[in-house]
Amino acid sequence: MDPSTSAPYQHEDCVADLRQSLTVLLPALDAGLVERGRVGRLCLLAALAGEHALLIGPPGTAKSELARRLHLLFRGARYFERLLTRFSVPEELFGPLSIRALEQDRYERHTAGFLPEAHIAFIDEVFKANSAILNALLTLLNEREFDNGAGRQRCPLISVIGATNSVPEDEVAEAFFDRFLMRLQVQPVSAEGFVSLLQLDPATTWHDPPLELRVSAREITALQRAASSVALPEDVTQVLAALHANLAQEGVTVSDRRWVKIVWLLRIVAASEGRPAVAVWDLLLLPWCTAPDSIGQARVLQWLQARLGVHDAWSPPRLIRIVQAFEAQLLVEQQANDLDYDETGRLRFSSAELAAEVGDAKGGAAAPRMTASRRRRYGPLHISARTRQLDELVWRIDGYAQELACVQRDLETYGRTALWLDAEQLQAAQTNLQATGAIIAQLRARALQARAGFAALPRLPLGGAEDEEPAPVQHEPLVDA
Repeated sequence: MDPSTSAPYQHEDCVADLRQSLTVLLPALDAGLVERGRVGRLCLLAALAGEHALLIGPPGTAKSELARRLHLLFRGARYFERLLTRFSVPEELFGPLSIRALEQDRYERHTAGFLPEAHIAFIDEVFKANSAILNALLTLLNEREFDNGAGRQRCPLISVIGATNSVPEDEVAEAFFDRFLMRLQVQPVSAEGFVSLLQLDPATTWHDPPLELRVSAREITALQRAASSVALPEDVTQVLAALHANLAQEGVTVSDRRWVKIVWLLRIVAASEGRPAVAVWDLLLLPWCTAPDSIGQARVLQWLQARLGVHDAWSPPRLIRIVQAFEAQLLVEQQANDLDYDETGRLRFSSAELAAEVGDAKGGAAAPRMTASRRRRYGPLHISARTRQLDELVWRIDGYAQELACVQRDLETYGRTALWLDAEQLQAAQTNLQATGAIIAQLRARALQARAGFAALPRLPLGGAEDEEPAPVQHEPLVDA
């Protein structure tokens, strides 16, 4: 790539210029394509982070077109493209052997015009290469170096876009698969997008972006320098740790190297959007970095959407259990019976009420019995203790609702400057928060209903039996959000 030629200026200005350019380049990347916006955007993000992307899907889904467009977003970038077969030889990727070097007993290749000197490369059917090629690619993709004869050649590679119909399950392929941080499923357009596909004009050509808008080497350097100072907040770290545990529990292996690269990608996201810290919403990009296939990615996305922005304190399942504890206690106290005493303080004997319920043939129904049919009655200390505990719960729920409203506003603010998450992803997160808010409102209503139930418990007569404050209803602790 051409290094920028203008007078030196601050890295912050350089990153700001890049951010401005990206707002134009990103919509242009998938112009004239249908349902390829997310794939193109994530490929560009991977490239800016110095990572590689793997497109998994059938032929005829614009994978190579996206790669060709991607390289034109980088100023002066050299492009290399090759379709591999099981008969491909290393010369097709790394260049022919140098005859002159062989005459001098050196085993070297002419790499000009081949992968070792490319900035952006597209390798189609990448897993059809033999193990010798894949092993050479491992070093090139990971270390940006190519073993050329007795020496190692430094490669200017920014990113490789690989394409495959499927991922084979063998040791070499798995190691190579792990080199692609982004694993993107590229499927034929959906039924909803099919009409748009039919209406495309094949005569319309995609125009290269203006040179001044393309990403320069200096802007990449400035972006990476800015990313190195981006903070990783504790709430983001906690979600990453929880996701790590969840994936391990499900038997999904994510290498330590991949986690380190994921964090670097998140820092690139924050830096490119002008933020000093990674946001929890950035984690919605993780499905394509962690799970190996579309099913696993859907699970990770579902897991994240259920948790991002939802503090443990207002987690609906937890609040539901708390409210249920009060409802269960109310039911117990409403149905509790006491021994029945008469006006003299003695147990009341009654045969009339039970005669109809005792059907023995020996006349036992007429015998006097103690009744226990009177509903238990409660004193003001008992009732005030119960309602006070519920008042605290409602107060906490109101606080949680206010915190949730703040989170929703934070997501809206995030969405206005987000470059890498599309509207569908942001709307899904917002919908989840709204659903959480609706559940919290329902739980508040149930808590108030329980409070009313305690307040309406049968009362002891004034000056009657002794009143005492009950033990609090046992439930999970109420914590601050």
